[in-house]
Amino acid sequence: MKTISVKTGGKLYLAGEYAVLTPGKTALIKNIPLYMTAQVSQATHLQLKSDMFDYAVNMTADKGYALIQESVRTFAAFLDKKVEDLVPFELSISGKLEKDGKKLGIGSSGSVTVLTIKALATFFDVPLSKDQLFKLASYTLLKMGDNGSMGDIACITYDDLVAYTSFERNAISSLLLEKSLKELLAMDWGYEIVTLKPKLTADFLVGWTAQPALSSQMIKDLKNHISASFLEQTQKQVLCAKAALIKGDKDILKESLETVSDLLASLSPAIYTDKLLALKEASQDLDAIAKSSGAGGGDCGIALSFNPENTAILKECWKKAGIEILYQESW
Repeated sequence: MKTISVKTGGKLYLAGEYAVLTPGKTALIKNIPLYMTAQVSQATHLQLKSDMFDYAVNMTADKGYALIQESVRTFAAFLDKKVEDLVPFELSISGKLEKDGKKLGIGSSGSVTVLTIKALATFFDVPLSKDQLFKLASYTLLKMGDNGSMGDIACITYDDLVAYTSFERNAISSLLLEKSLKELLAMDWGYEIVTLKPKLTADFLVGWTAQPALSSQMIKDLKNHISASFLEQTQKQVLCAKAALIKGDKDILKESLETVSDLLASLSPAIYTDKLLALKEASQDLDAIAKSSGAGGGDCGIALSFNPENTAILKECWKKAGIEILYQESW
């Protein structure tokens, strides 16, 4: 009996969160190799399982499984088939990107969507380019009414540090009922995904506050606070940070990320919770930079430390503030 297993990781923003919600703006997004896994096996009838829930479903409408079910429909449509025409399979997803019942803030609906489509493509021996996978996952979320930038999908699909420039989602959404999936996939949507290889010696750290945040609600609450000035200044600093990563310019990178952090703080005091503030302030007087990552209001922050001794100091400060090291890697 045929069985396959695939995985997708998480993501965190280095810079450009909120601004990237506006088409044409760029964000720097880092892959986090903490994985969700999908296993697909031949079966007598279609069945979907997830360790998020204590029950399994088929394709009968279910609120908990709606995103997975829509991802299955997208894959079937890509093959120009109906779901019921597919060879029956059992899809099982594990790895909730949670700890002690609290979400880590590195995964998203994007993780589940990419994972489901990637797993089915592997099981049915259908080659998918990263660009096709990105578009299929974005198409699925747009159909579900997702209000995000799709930057998480870009990062998760490429499983790398990326500079992602967002597309006009409203324009693509308006075409969902007018054009076939095949026609949509053939179009240029206007986004850009560039993988980055930092030329810096640094420790990249992820700190978890254990204060879960609801990203979608934060985005709704703060969208009206995003001004033209915020967008212009953020875009300038994101592109400076991108260039600094490529060139290996530590000072410019620190300066750009610090400015981006200040711009986020000016957007709303809700972004920097007490723990995220402690996470950021721990890098002061060190050869390091730390900031909130993503929507804010809880979850995670990131840091880049350019000195091993300073890394140790930063980690100790985080520990005293009740911030857990979720992930660390050296560049």
